[in-house]
Amino acid sequence: MKTHLLAMLTAAVAVVAACTDYGAPTPANKQRAGKPSPDTQPLDPFWRNATVYFLMTDRFANGDRANDTSLGRKQDADLLRGFEGGDIQGVTEKIRAGYFSLLGVDAIWTTPLIENSHGSVVEKEWGKTYAYHGYWPRDWTKVDPNFGSEADLAAMIATAHERGIRVLADVIINHAGAPTPVDPVWPETWVRRGPTCDYKSYAGSVPCELSFTLQDILTESEAPVELPDFLIKAWRNEGRLDREMMELDVFFARTGYPRAPKYYIVKWLTDWVRDYGIDGFRVDTAKHVDPEIWAVLKREASLALKEWKASHPDAKIDDREFYMVGEVFNYGLSGFASAVDGGRAYDYGDRQVDFFDYGFDALSNMAFPTHAQASARILFNQYSDELEDGPFSGKGIINYITSHDDMNPFDPNRSMTFESAAKLMLAPGAVQIYYGDEVGRDLTIEGAKGDATLRSNMDWAQAETSTGAALLSHWRKLGKFRQAHLAIGAGRHSEISASAPYVFSRVLDEAREADRVVIAMDLVPGRAAIPVGDIWPEGAHVRDAYSGVAGVVKDGYVNLSNAGTLALLEEVHY
Repeated sequence: MKTHLLAMLTAAVAVVAACTDYGAPTPANKQRAGKPSPDTQPLDPFWRNATVYFLMTDRFANGDRANDTSLGRKQDADLLRGFEGGDIQGVTEKIRAGYFSLLGVDAIWTTPLIENSHGSVVEKEWGKTYAYHGYWPRDWTKVDPNFGSEADLAAMIATAHERGIRVLADVIINHAGAPTPVDPVWPETWVRRGPTCDYKSYAGSVPCELSFTLQDILTESEAPVELPDFLIKAWRNEGRLDREMMELDVFFARTGYPRAPKYYIVKWLTDWVRDYGIDGFRVDTAKHVDPEIWAVLKREASLALKEWKASHPDAKIDDREFYMVGEVFNYGLSGFASAVDGGRAYDYGDRQVDFFDYGFDALSNMAFPTHAQASARILFNQYSDELEDGPFSGKGIINYITSHDDMNPFDPNRSMTFESAAKLMLAPGAVQIYYGDEVGRDLTIEGAKGDATLRSNMDWAQAETSTGAALLSHWRKLGKFRQAHLAIGAGRHSEISASAPYVFSRVLDEAREADRVVIAMDLVPGRAAIPVGDIWPEGAHVRDAYSGVAGVVKDGYVNLSNAGTLALLEEVHY
């Protein structure tokens, strides 16, 4: 699969096994690998505040036009339903150019890069579609040629790490890609052929067929199965069959897991971590898979990252643990949709599952686009209640205003772009910037069907216009301020002034981190007297990171000349 040698893998596993409880398989080990004891320790403030940039690889930047039509794929899809040319090299070029650093991005999340279905399907409502999005896996051990090569992936991750930016891989266990005239039908030992999910119960959401265009993996099965013939044939043709088979032998001998489909996929996914130091996973369709396998995935990925860091001490950013965030569709704060009221467990109707008990450090907060319709004051108070003292205390959530498959984004017409940015970037919790949010990328593409309208090409020209440049500058100031102050997403929220101007503080005071800021919204441009309460002592020097204007605390206020409508106050030491 990768470039590492089997001997190196075996030796490294032996070293780690001798030093941890991840060693030889025993009944106790296998029991512990299912549902772990709930982690009562708060998530690292870094991740509770992180700014994650989510990009659809095919739509972001085209760095290598030679791979635009790989694997016989044609330019004959319906609007925005085929490959547009974006690739891994394009992402690397933007990292090198400092695009993400200027936005204060802590981690880049790309859509899946593994090899997908080669052909297309005709979907009744959406038309002819290829796997441009990456969510139709064909071979979990290979980079899709339309996105580049394994060398391109290695270069992208290394380039990000050099700049202190982490990389999150989007991973799938729930399903394989669509069968097409040029793509295989997976064997019955690997996939189910029904019943169709009705979402009315656990059985109607998990051991069922999610979509007729996909092939649902038998994730509930513990029965050993043989590899599909088409994979064996492909690996033999590529000259790596013996290596892949030996690595599988090592994995199953070490873990003691049966050779069931889900464990094969866990092995393949965590190899990318072991080889290249991927920092975390974003898990697709988490609620459609028995949650126990997510704990196994987290355990194996954590082991793989520790192994990689031990082997690459000069290439790692730091010693932070492996991070895993899940997509549980229709889940969010404040009992949103299918969350159990007053708690954080997801309610299937006849079973409740707390995904934080199964290896997840964070979950996407699909409630944010709805909650953001309220005022900033109501929004921030509501979120601080749940993240500080409520059911999500110490847990991770990721807020967003737009996404690739949420058909109800906040501000779909991009008429409140500055307000959208401020509400997202200043809300408690971590944040997801969806590519193009920062320049107002159009979400209403005429003629695009379904979610394709959310997946248009990154509008680099928009950033060059006066409107786009002003919006991008706004996002950059918010992003850099957020990156510099973990208190924004992970600190305790307190109101200083509830009426205009709206002024509040965020204070982080934990064993690992301490930080404090004051933020003022709805200021009248010009000279502003901003109350700071007891956040800083008399005479403290304070700077507005948004305008660059400085002031001194006097009688509990900071007077700023030439302030704008938003002030981001931080203490400075001369």
